[in-house]
Amino acid sequence: MDTVREPANSGISPVHRPAAAPGGHPARRRGALADAQESDSNRTDSRPDAAVRARRWVLHIDMDAFFASAEQLTRPTLRGRPVLVGGTGARGVVAGASYEARVFGARSAMPMHQARRLVGASAVVVPPRGVVYGELSAAVFDALRSRIPVLETLSFDEAFGEPAELAGATVAEVGEFCAELRALVRERTGLVASIGAGTGKQLAKIGSGLAKPDGIRVISPAEQRELLAALPVRKLWGIGPVAEGRLRSVGIETVGAFAALPEFEAVSLLGGSIGAALHRLALGIDDRAVAERAEAKQISAETTYERDILTMAQLRPAIAAMAGAAHRRLAEDGRAARTVVLKLKKSDMSIVTRSFTLPYATEDLATLTAAAQRSAVDPGVLGAIRLVGVGFGGLSTIRQESLFPELDRDLPGADGETDSPEPVLVAPPATEPELPPATRSYTAEYWYPGRDVSHAEYGHGWVQGSGHGRVTIRFETRSTGPGPAYTFSADDSNLAPADPLLSLL
Repeated sequence: MDTVREPANSGISPVHRPAAAPGGHPARRRGALADAQESDSNRTDSRPDAAVRARRWVLHIDMDAFFASAEQLTRPTLRGRPVLVGGTGARGVVAGASYEARVFGARSAMPMHQARRLVGASAVVVPPRGVVYGELSAAVFDALRSRIPVLETLSFDEAFGEPAELAGATVAEVGEFCAELRALVRERTGLVASIGAGTGKQLAKIGSGLAKPDGIRVISPAEQRELLAALPVRKLWGIGPVAEGRLRSVGIETVGAFAALPEFEAVSLLGGSIGAALHRLALGIDDRAVAERAEAKQISAETTYERDILTMAQLRPAIAAMAGAAHRRLAEDGRAARTVVLKLKKSDMSIVTRSFTLPYATEDLATLTAAAQRSAVDPGVLGAIRLVGVGFGGLSTIRQESLFPELDRDLPGADGETDSPEPVLVAPPATEPELPPATRSYTAEYWYPGRDVSHAEYGHGWVQGSGHGRVTIRFETRSTGPGPAYTFSADDSNLAPADPLLSLL
């Protein structure tokens, strides 16, 4: 159980730059924040339309490269490196890419093998750590709510807000408020947010896109019509591939061209209410309120498998696993479900969904799993399956259990019984292939790259690489700055898996 105590030559060397550690000198930290505020506010103060006012201002706050930035925050060696967050299997997908990776063309939702090929040997790939992102997301929204009580959260890393104090404010005043908000988020979390501001949600979201990375973009009423007119029509919120195709078929490619249509033509092309609503957005008219989001209507879990599922013997445990994962989220939510939806994506990328509705809402795992299993379709008939998902809908705080729960948990055909009274000759069961590993399993190794670990002497760290009975650990957290890497025997008794949240310390 020997230990190499010199930093390992693993291809990832420390980036020696000052770390924005939470425990840094208060005066110095305030100075950096003030510099950021001054830099941002000057962008609006110097504009010719700085004194232009608007009746309402909506902000769209979007965290920059959130997943990758969270990794760089808690693993300081990764700062300045092209980081890819996601699965590393043959069907792995990029969940997040740092800006250093994006310059090579890598982006979210891209197949991981393609992103790695674009970035090259310098790419650092780590698995997602949802618990860390959730903790940081909560801290971001808590910081925002201290200035904007009502937030309409859209995801882990973005939200709309409509600060009451900005009603009737000038462009310069909005820019100053946004600078203060960005500085607050940076101080509380160590993360960078970009903010867009406009007279409605549409313009605010466009503004945040223009502000990235690490900036502010206030779209004033004086410029909004011209700015919108030049955008591709697909940039309009609500225009998808089908609507875009319809508009392009009549020669409409920009938002300005769409806005120039009479409303009745927009309705004719895109349909009643949606056509009229999109036409108003194209004109810059967006009076949609900012409101806290309602509770989720469905809770689900899904995963893609490294190899296709070909038999019912493989599909059954996959459904059970996804039902269990969705049930854990249901338990955290605190509601019960009545409708169970099974989602199957075939190898040709087509999707089949089937649902089963119980006569009552329940949180019983066995009952919900059995309902999902009832919707199973034999892959021998349906075709090869690459993804399995289970969702729970009809969510309610009212729970009513069945009088005969054992009947609801019965799985037709699972015990081999049939309805026929006649004896049935059954061929000897063939050996079924095991369920393929999920793409999100990353590796079968115990010490897989990116795993959080602890060492009795060196403290918290993460696996930088492993193989041939050895494991290299980088010892660092958010507050330490870039740390040293040491290589150990894989069976070193001083090593143990660790809680990822400890990397936030």
